[in-house]
Order: sequence, then structure tokens, then C-alpha cells
Amino acid sequence: MSLEIAVTDDFDTCLRLRFEVFVDEQGVPIEEERDALDDSALHLLATDNGTPLGTARIVFIGDTAKIGRVCVVKSARGTGLGAKLIEACVDAARARDGITRAKLGAQIHALGFYEKLGFEAYGDIYLDAGIEHRDMVRRLS
Repeated sequence: MSLEIAVTDDFDTCLRLRFEVFVDEQGVPIEEERDALDDSALHLLATDNGTPLGTARIVFIGDTAKIGRVCVVKSARGTGLGAKLIEACVDAARARDGITRAKLGAQIHALGFYEKLGFEAYGDIYLDAGIEHRDMVRRLS
């Protein structure tokens, strides 16, 4: 495995991965998956020997890095790639001046995954694209 996770301008590949996971697998309506934040977001792409396996985006708002659209293709799940992708997002957030926390909206089934990575859940459960989520935060100081 020759894994690389890097900031990318290849948004088309990121979008293909997101559609595969969110639209095709999870049934998220296509019009809800893409939004205006994509244009200002920092996109990360995970590849293995050039094959795209996962992606995430970060939107910077004030002192917060909002991590979102995190996905890993089915064939790469259970390999630790998801955790590495989140840590790459946290590292990118730390590298940005003035950013003191990372935030994300986690699908309920993934709460434990994010807790192991240092995120803490807060607030009520809410629906996003018909899927139950809960907000989580991780301090970066």
C-alpha cells in the first residue's frame, strides 16, 4: 500500500467518491450532497498508488475548521484509512492561523469512531439528508 493523503484541486474525483458513497450507497439526494461550501472548502484526497479511496473537505469559519463530506470507498473500509483521513484534516486545521477547534456532524453510527479520534459529542441528534447526526468537536490547542 502506497497511501497518500493530500490537499487537492481535483474536485471532480472528490465529487465522484462522494456520490459513490453518499448518493449511491446511502441514498442521499444528489441535490443535497453538493452545496455552495464546496467552492470555498479545502479538499483532501486519499489515494493508494494513484487510486482514489477517500475524501474530506474543510470549511474554515472564524476559529473553527468544519470537517465534512468524509467518505471512504467500501473496498478501503476497515483499513484505518478513515482515521488517517480525519487526522490529515486535523493537521490541516492546525496549520491554519487562528483555528482552535475542529468540528463535524457525525452520523450516529460513527460516533464511537470519532470519539476514539478525540472528538466529543454535544447537542441534540438532528437529521441531515434524512440521516441522524450529532455535532462533535475537538480542541486543537
